Amino acid sequence: MPKDPGIYLFLDKKGNVLYVGKAKNLKNRVASYFRNTVDLGPKTRILLSKTEKIKTVIVRSEIEALLLEANFIKKLQPLYNIRLTDGKSYPLIRITVKDKYPAVLIARRMEEKNSLYFGPYPNVSQMKLVLRTIRKIFPYKSVARHPKKPCLFNHLGLCPCPEFFNDKNYKKSIRRIAKLLNGKIEAVIKSLEKERNLKSKEEKFEAALTLQKQIEAIKHITTPNKHPFEYEINPNLKEDLKKSELDSLIIELKKHDIELKSLRRIECYDISNILGTNPTGSMVVFINGEKDTSQYRKFKIDPKKYRLKANDPMMIKEIIQRRLNHKEWEMPDLIIVDGGKAQVSAAKDAISDKNYNTAVIGLAKREETIITENLKEIKLGRNSPGLHLIQRIRDEAHRFAISYHRLLRLKLISG
Repeated sequence: MPKDPGIYLFLDKKGNVLYVGKAKNLKNRVASYFRNTVDLGPKTRILLSKTEKIKTVIVRSEIEALLLEANFIKKLQPLYNIRLTDGKSYPLIRITVKDKYPAVLIARRMEEKNSLYFGPYPNVSQMKLVLRTIRKIFPYKSVARHPKKPCLFNHLGLCPCPEFFNDKNYKKSIRRIAKLLNGKIEAVIKSLEKERNLKSKEEKFEAALTLQKQIEAIKHITTPNKHPFEYEINPNLKEDLKKSELDSLIIELKKHDIELKSLRRIECYDISNILGTNPTGSMVVFINGEKDTSQYRKFKIDPKKYRLKANDPMMIKEIIQRRLNHKEWEMPDLIIVDGGKAQVSAAKDAISDKNYNTAVIGLAKREETIITENLKEIKLGRNSPGLHLIQRIRDEAHRFAISYHRLLRLKLISG
């Protein structure tokens, strides 16, 4: 039984699902049913007596487990998810999608045909926590009849309020909330990334920055987290987690003929440009799995070299060559580039030209596929510690590159 967050399903001998539950730690939660059956209620004891098999579904975080649990209960309608509530109905999330300005509400029954319903959610407090978390990312109206004047939530940045609504953008946010509640987290992130890139090309930098913050927020709430008590039990938990990520990445790369004795120093490179204008490059450095901002470097790229069009691979090659000219900088154990096969090939060429033999990999945005220097594609599991490390480093390089690019653009605008 895995120790990851996820959902568990109790099945009878015919394979029918009797009960669906969620857990932060599947092994501990399922084991708790069998440690002391005397303390269990009569309905739970009957449930266990009918259970012949237990299935689990692993996810990355507790919030994903909660969303998946609700979707499974709605789809399968397990008998004991109803019986164990002693006649009480589970709460639902209702979105009044047909309204001009849809509201996100809590309901007990599906009474309104023109609304979307999500759930039911066995844990009311956790459902409300999910709603509060989502509202910080996508502000929404939380009452069916909103007053005409700005409300308290508007001052807190949690409600646009009707007179300030941008109809198109608000309904887009509502659609994204619905997708999140359906567990389509990756689809929401891809949609936001696509819109962010479009806003950047249109030079709408503030809008692009807002979208980037929404992307980072969603990734943050859907990545594995640790309870503070775990740090009390193990004061070295942070270091242990970093070591787990580094060891995992070394093992995964070794499977694909990339031998690494150590990953003490990792460098990651990213390019930020808009149709070739004001192109910039970033280098971020991670030491033993932790970012070291004192060693970050920015590269301003001459746009005249790439007059016809933006050429990210050639820009990657240029900034890595410039980096390698600094003999006084410690050489990395691994170089990561943001991009696919073209970027990896360019980076490898830059290293070969300087007679170095540092390992290179890329992280392609589509499906988060790792590209090796031999141009092989590696797909790691969503819960892979090694993948989480690469994603965190890549996101940091992207953030750093964008911040420098925005600075140059502002300087250009201000004259």
